[in-house]
Amino acid sequence: MGEEKIIHTTGRCNCGGRCILHAHVRAGKVVRMTTDTPAAAGDGVPLYACARGLHSHETFLGPDRLRQPLLRVGERGEGKFVPISWPEAVNRIACEWVRLRDKYGPGSRYVNYATGVSAAVEPQQLAKRLLSLDGGYLGRYNSYSTACIAQATELMYGTGESGNSPEDWLNSHLILLWGHNPAETRFDSVSMHYLRRAREKGIPMIVIDPRRSDTVDALGAEWVPIRPATDAALLDAMAYVIWSEGLHDQAFLDRCCLGFDKAHMPAGADPRDCVLSYLIGEVDGVVKTPEWAQEITGVPACTIRSLARRYANAKPAVLMQGYGPQRHAYGEQSARGAILLACMTGNVGISGGWAGGVGRCHRHQEPKLPKVENPYPLAIPAYCWTQAVERGHEMTAVDGVRGGERLESDIKMILNLAGNCLVNQHGDINRTAALLRDPSKCEFILCSDLFMTSSAKFADILLPGVSYLECENITTPWMWGDFVGFNNKAVEPLYEGRFEYDWLSEVAEKLGLKEQFTEGRTMGEWLEFIYNATRRAEPQLPEFETFKRAGIYRYRDRAPKIAFRENCADPEKHPFPTESGRIELYSPKVARTEYKAYFPPIPRYVAPPEGAQDPKRAEYPLQLIGWHTKRRCHSIHDQNPALERLDPQQLWLNPADAAERGLTDGMLAEVWNDRGRLRIPVKVTERICTGTAALAQGAWYAPDGSGTDLGGSINVLTTLEDTPYAHGNPQHTNLVQVRRVNEIAEQMNIYS
Repeated sequence: MGEEKIIHTTGRCNCGGRCILHAHVRAGKVVRMTTDTPAAAGDGVPLYACARGLHSHETFLGPDRLRQPLLRVGERGEGKFVPISWPEAVNRIACEWVRLRDKYGPGSRYVNYATGVSAAVEPQQLAKRLLSLDGGYLGRYNSYSTACIAQATELMYGTGESGNSPEDWLNSHLILLWGHNPAETRFDSVSMHYLRRAREKGIPMIVIDPRRSDTVDALGAEWVPIRPATDAALLDAMAYVIWSEGLHDQAFLDRCCLGFDKAHMPAGADPRDCVLSYLIGEVDGVVKTPEWAQEITGVPACTIRSLARRYANAKPAVLMQGYGPQRHAYGEQSARGAILLACMTGNVGISGGWAGGVGRCHRHQEPKLPKVENPYPLAIPAYCWTQAVERGHEMTAVDGVRGGERLESDIKMILNLAGNCLVNQHGDINRTAALLRDPSKCEFILCSDLFMTSSAKFADILLPGVSYLECENITTPWMWGDFVGFNNKAVEPLYEGRFEYDWLSEVAEKLGLKEQFTEGRTMGEWLEFIYNATRRAEPQLPEFETFKRAGIYRYRDRAPKIAFRENCADPEKHPFPTESGRIELYSPKVARTEYKAYFPPIPRYVAPPEGAQDPKRAEYPLQLIGWHTKRRCHSIHDQNPALERLDPQQLWLNPADAAERGLTDGMLAEVWNDRGRLRIPVKVTERICTGTAALAQGAWYAPDGSGTDLGGSINVLTTLEDTPYAHGNPQHTNLVQVRRVNEIAEQMNIYS
């Protein structure tokens, strides 16, 4: 059998866990994976792998891998290709690269959002580096994950660094997890560790979510079910209770905030546009009482009052939102509403509190490939690339264009490297696929991947990549968790797979840019260069070879960090990095900006399209949401049978909604709206509120001959319409209908 070697590595896909993984290799093959131990972690948090990490060798090193470069011969999306050599692939790429640049200009070239490799050196960043050296490309901003909450945080605080370090959660008196599910999502490497410690300490925990997630049960937390996309209404009613019962911190609002009441509005603004005027219904005549919110949210008025009082009286308290509540049609408003509550209760800038928002808390510099400045100034929101393919030359600032008045070209070339957002993870798959099938719109699509995903099927040239077990890289956690990991290679690349740096260097050579692109370095030399540059800022890091052998370095200097402590103590001396120098509960920027849809200058509930109050519910009465399942990292691992058994793809329905449709547990159902349809088994459970359906995101799109998806991909049913301010991803705001599949057959028999 041969001697077994243990290779220390870390995951590099877009999972917050970044767990420690030990690949056990025998005769050039990975035979099993193990993970961190308390003894190895010492005084640090153990970086345990979940089932995804421990089964990752089965996912990535199986027989379904792409084996060689492929050239499309059928229609886009058919998945018909013929093999070509690497030299031919590189030559064809270089020719299209130049042709489209010269015909349409640099703004016709676009690198799609992709996170299959999330590390110090990423394929998408490498592609941007080469494009920048060759005249530039259409840029993008936002992410599919955090567009609304990140921009809302910037809008109100002027920065995304709004989080306290996680060990400070142990100083709280109450923790509200609002749509936050770290037990399944693996938001990072430390959240569940500190939340469990907080629970053991006796700190009460409440989870507000349409779904009773694994986090509720893992922490023994209270569960408050809420209708999807109504979070802002619940936050408004809590704010009203806190103010009307005198539980608010008026001194903090006066000292640090702009726009809570008429006395603290900016010059020239209508005083009636302040937060308090809205809460008491001065303009619209509607007082934002718990009874008002109960009708919208489905949360009983008595529960709303209790939540408000408990949060306000517990100070210091944490109200932490996950990313699900802001992936709605007005997702910016739920994020802004949580920040409002933190400000009203004075929980900003104090130990044991939480300022809300995206909650970044960086204590150490992250190793990253140095950027080459893009000479082309224009950029679009990441979620709006399909608009730029279809009508890019019409898009202006109202559509989210930055860096100029309007786009100069439609997107004509897409580089989709190590990602599945071209089709599977994007909204409205049927509409997106129809757009991509037309080669007169986007003329060239280049993809690299490990598998024949639904996105890969739309490539004109498809290149085989390598997994984290077949190459080197450097990784860091999403937000919290102070360590740097080295991604050691465990086995040689399978088949003809190559990391993107290698073939992009060859494309660069064809363009006469190889020296500038590589700077004379191999991939391994770049990693050492990047690490040593980081080490100059973080001198406690060990020598590169020591770090590489260990596969991990845990920082020892972990001084607690409290966001905005100095700003809140003395905003005159330490102003917030906003236009006014205060926390902008009222936003002058919003007030003077034009939007495609209504967007208010203050945090407040706005009834979204396809929400709880949309008249369209007469036809499509169920609100469909997604979640991040424990069996996948986004769409990664979907084809792994071991992980499929862990959490089968099913449509969650409340017993009342299932009974109304004659559905029982395990029955096959059809789910549809005016964008598409799919068939999926039903899970009938009390763990989801009535009027709501839930389907885990990331399942691979698998349409039958009629176009009905049989893979359970939620994005057959989601929308392409972006949110009004951030132009972000609204993929949890969807109305659908559900029926039994045998009911369809019965109806067909009636009509036959």
